[in-house]
Amino acid sequence: MAQDAQTAANAARRPRGASASVRQLVTWMKRDALPFWATKGWDARRGGFHERFFFDGMADDLVLRRTRVQWRQIYVLAHASELGWHDGLRLAFRGLENMLEKAWAPDGAPGFVHILQPDGSVAEGKRDAYDHAFALLALSWLARATGDAQVRALLDLVLDFCESKLTDEAGYLREAIPEEFPRRQNPHMHMLEAMMAAVETVSHPEAAMRATRYRKMLEKTFLDRSTGLLLEFFDQDWKPIVEDEASIVEPGHMAEWVWLIRKYERLFGQKASPIGTHLLGAALRAAEPDYGFLIDEIDSLQQVRKASRRLWPQTELIKAWLAQAEIGVERADEAAEKLIDNLMATYLSGPFAGGYYDSYNGTGEISIDTVPASTLYHIFVAAAEADRLLGK
Repeated sequence: MAQDAQTAANAARRPRGASASVRQLVTWMKRDALPFWATKGWDARRGGFHERFFFDGMADDLVLRRTRVQWRQIYVLAHASELGWHDGLRLAFRGLENMLEKAWAPDGAPGFVHILQPDGSVAEGKRDAYDHAFALLALSWLARATGDAQVRALLDLVLDFCESKLTDEAGYLREAIPEEFPRRQNPHMHMLEAMMAAVETVSHPEAAMRATRYRKMLEKTFLDRSTGLLLEFFDQDWKPIVEDEASIVEPGHMAEWVWLIRKYERLFGQKASPIGTHLLGAALRAAEPDYGFLIDEIDSLQQVRKASRRLWPQTELIKAWLAQAEIGVERADEAAEKLIDNLMATYLSGPFAGGYYDSYNGTGEISIDTVPASTLYHIFVAAAEADRLLGK
C-alpha cells in the first residue's frame, strides 16, 4: 500500500497531457525508423541484420557483423510489436533462427559466437558476456510478445550458460571465453538490464535475485570511492585501471545507471536512492554548453579524454531525466523534452528517413559517415520510456 501511495503521489507531480516533443520522437520511430530497419535493415539475400548503412541509404555489405547487434534488432522488433508500434514478430523470429543456425555452438561448444562474416560464417568465435546480456534481453521480450514456449526455454538455456560459464565464483561476469582483460562494468550494467527485463516480461523466477547481485556491484565495485564517479575498466582483481594518473569515465554510462537504478526501485518496491541523483549530476558535469549533450569520455580527475559526442549517451541522458521525472523531481520532464527537441534537430535530422547521425566531434561537426544499426536500440528505449511517461 505504501508503494501504491508513493506511485500515486509521483504521478500527481508529473505533468498531464501528451508532450509534443515526445509525440515527435515516437512518430519518427513509428513512421520512419522501424519501417526502415525492418525492411532494408534485413539482408534478404544472406540472412541476418545489416551492421550499418552509408548516408545514401545503402547497406555496407562488407563489414563484419557483431552478434550483439543482431540481438538488439530482435529486441527492438519484439518490444515494438508488444507496444503495437510495428508488426515485427515474423522478422524477429527470422533473426532468431539466423542466430541459432549461424552463431550458436558452431564449433560444438555452447554459447553464441562474437562476430560473423557478412555471409554468416564465424569471424570471431569467443563467447562474450556483453553479447549474451543482449541475447537475454531479446529473448525475454520475444517470449513476452509471442508466448512461445520454445523461446522461453531458450531463455533458460542461455541464462544457464551465462551463470555456469560466464560467471566467476564471486558472481562477477567473465569478459569472455577464452578469458580476457581488462574487466569492465559495462557487461554487468547490461546484465542488470536483461535480468530486470526477464522479471518484467516473463516473471522469471531467478532473474530478481541476479538483478540484485548486479545492482549491488555498483556501490561495491564500480564507483570510485574518492570521487563517486563510475569507473569503466578494472584489472583481474577488480582494482581500477589507472592511466596518466586517472581512470576512464563515460558520462553516458553514468546516465544509463540512473535509469537502471530507478527501474530497479520501481520493480522491487524500493525507495529512491540518492545515488541516482548523484550519478546524474556527475554526468551533467560532462555536458557541452550548446545543446546539453554529453561528451564521450572524461576521467576520474574530471579531465576531458574524448570531446566527441556519440548519439547513444544522449538517449541515456533522456532516459535518466525521465526516470527522475517519474519519482517527482521538479522540471525533470522539461529537461527530457528539451533534450528530445535537440536530438530531433541534430542527430535524428538525417541523413535519410529512419537514419541518424551517430557522432559529432568536439567542434560540432558530423564525425562518422555511416549509420550503425546498434544505435537503434538506444533510441527505441528512450522513445518507449518517453511515451510511457509523457506521451499520453
